[in-house]
Amino acid sequence: MTRSFAVTWDYRCPFARNAHEHLVAALDGGADWDVTFVPFSLNQMHTEEGDPAVWDDPTKTDTLLAAEVAIVVRDRFPDGFRRFHVAMFTARHDEGRDIREPGVLRAVLEESGLDADAVMAEVTDGWPHEQYRKEHQAAEEHHRVWGVPTFIAEDRAVFVRLMSRPQGDGELARTTIERTLDLVTGFDDLNEFKHTSIPR
Repeated sequence: MTRSFAVTWDYRCPFARNAHEHLVAALDGGADWDVTFVPFSLNQMHTEEGDPAVWDDPTKTDTLLAAEVAIVVRDRFPDGFRRFHVAMFTARHDEGRDIREPGVLRAVLEESGLDADAVMAEVTDGWPHEQYRKEHQAAEEHHRVWGVPTFIAEDRAVFVRLMSRPQGDGELARTTIERTLDLVTGFDDLNEFKHTSIPR
């Protein structure tokens, strides 16, 4: 049976990068999953009480742009989403590019084989901004999500930190995600499990 689940992301987070690289490598390797990729704003979660939400604060517009571009690719150009999604994490964490800059986003789009003008025109239309707000708020309100990556399956939501990257190994990626999902959906009694230190 196909497993259906969702996973949150914010391109700023290295642990989101690890989890989403596993997701993409496994899917590209043939994993039979129905995955929903959910944008989530860490900036919004760090908004001080009394300050406007990031969606309504013009000084935070640049912090939302990367996810808005990704929403367009996910919803309008889905065949290119996984490639672009990984490229965005690479740009942010491996290459140190500033993904708040429209020029950088255009470059990553083009490097991913996507039409940058078409994608940015959709962003300008405004609907990705509202979609971002809607998906973030739904995750926060319905599942009490507060961080990334959070796996949501069978009405359970669990924040997860995976320490490794798949390095292109689709089978390792599939096994890693399957083990994670088994804990999310199959062991209700486990509320918290955290190593006091990580042997390296």
